[in-house]
Amino acid sequence: MSSQDDLDKLLTKLHNFHGGLHLPEHKQESLQHPIADAGLPQQLVIPLRQHIGRAAKATVKAGDKVLKGERIAEAEGAISAPVHAPTSGTVKAIEVHAIPHPAALPDTCIVIEPDGNDQWTEKPAAILDYLSSSPDILLQRIHNSGIVGMGGAAFPSHAKLLYGLKRNLHTLIINGAECEPYITCDDILMQERADDIVTGIEIILHLLGLERCLIGIEDNKPDAIAAMQQAIKVTSLKRTRVIEIPTIYPSGGEKQLIQLMTGEEVPSDGLPADIGMVCHNVGTMAAVRDAVLDGRPLISRIVTISGEGISEPRNLHALIGTPISHLIQAAGGYTDKARQLVYGGPMMGISLPDDQVPLTKGGNCVLALSENEAPDPEKARACIRCGKCADVCPVKLLPQQLYWYSHAKDFDKVQDYNLFDCIECGCCTHVCPSNIQLVHYFRFAKTEIWKQEEEKRKADHARRRHEARTARLERIAAERKSRLRKKKEDLEQKKPAAGKADAGDPKKAAIEAAMKRVADKKKAAQEKQQ
Repeated sequence: MSSQDDLDKLLTKLHNFHGGLHLPEHKQESLQHPIADAGLPQQLVIPLRQHIGRAAKATVKAGDKVLKGERIAEAEGAISAPVHAPTSGTVKAIEVHAIPHPAALPDTCIVIEPDGNDQWTEKPAAILDYLSSSPDILLQRIHNSGIVGMGGAAFPSHAKLLYGLKRNLHTLIINGAECEPYITCDDILMQERADDIVTGIEIILHLLGLERCLIGIEDNKPDAIAAMQQAIKVTSLKRTRVIEIPTIYPSGGEKQLIQLMTGEEVPSDGLPADIGMVCHNVGTMAAVRDAVLDGRPLISRIVTISGEGISEPRNLHALIGTPISHLIQAAGGYTDKARQLVYGGPMMGISLPDDQVPLTKGGNCVLALSENEAPDPEKARACIRCGKCADVCPVKLLPQQLYWYSHAKDFDKVQDYNLFDCIECGCCTHVCPSNIQLVHYFRFAKTEIWKQEEEKRKADHARRRHEARTARLERIAAERKSRLRKKKEDLEQKKPAAGKADAGDPKKAAIEAAMKRVADKKKAAQEKQQ
């Protein structure tokens, strides 16, 4: 788009995506109170892996004193993010601990015992002139601050921005849809910190060299929409618009959000950058603003605590690493209806074995659901091939075929049906009349494929090392033979001819003459005897 009229014309029409569901919202329960501070827990458990990519590497050890905001783990590789101390205290241990994980697998964590002082380390200087700062400076600040996607995916933000800088982008998409039931942390963040979110948007627009920004918010959030529109009015953002999108799940998926607002589809196995767009969550924009203007790393977030099992559903501002048990107590504790703990929303969240796991950077919600909200699933029956799963799939996949091949562990075939396009939204599982937990099978297949690829990568690495070692040994042997051959040739060249040696060596000639006389005498004596 090249003019303001073109942008306004584009935004007069909303589009649709395939499938989706209208679900009970359960949003108002947690919006009755403003954001509250969760307070300081007795212990913080900070996972080294709380983002997509490689886990961070600890730079502290047990017994070390740390300050709030101090870096305690370095990023490992391009797709990784550093980790910082959420408060001041003592590192009690670096150990394997339970974390939020689909398979309930533990991982390495840094355990900090707060000292109660909440003393900050020295922060980096504020970048007040961010609109005249170079992209490299802003990228470095975002990377050093450990910022990841706050909508749940937790992809390192600097890596996404760096990739965007290398592409021909024209639009920044801001995701404020928050489509899953119960979750309201983005809604209340937009209501209370709209100005900070818009400042973050300004920073990212400058960093990427863009002018156009579309902010998608579901139409069930009128207060958030009004707050964001007002915040934009007082800025110089001329080509930034808030777009009310219909309340339908999963409109918050970045591909679905882009299609709703622009009518453009992200290619299968592709990224928004492939069609000139990049998508970030509203929480990520607030974190960018805090890092650039305040020098504050990502050490806390807003998290929704809700469900019929919670006494006072609300949104809390909590430190990363806070145990879920502490968050629930800050929301009034459990009710007698509490039956199941879920980390995330009811559609894409994961069940928790207990409340001792910590809050991570991507943790937007904790639910304590009642039996009414989370009844025991009925026993799965055989697929009746009704096709309802395909009707609601927002990515236009064929969940029946994906299920059959995942169940059969035919991982080559399941990829032929675009398994990795699945966003695991749970729509297919929700409508399945046979109660088949389809998403569980898809997650299993993805995990197994990743495992096979990792094993193949390790095998290829070992093979290359073996081949390199063999080639090195062969080269060393060849060089040794070459040196011996050259040495022999040099000796041959230095050896004098036999005739010349006799003529030029009187001593040797005398010895040979004496030996010849002796031989002649022996021969004469033998002839005389005969």
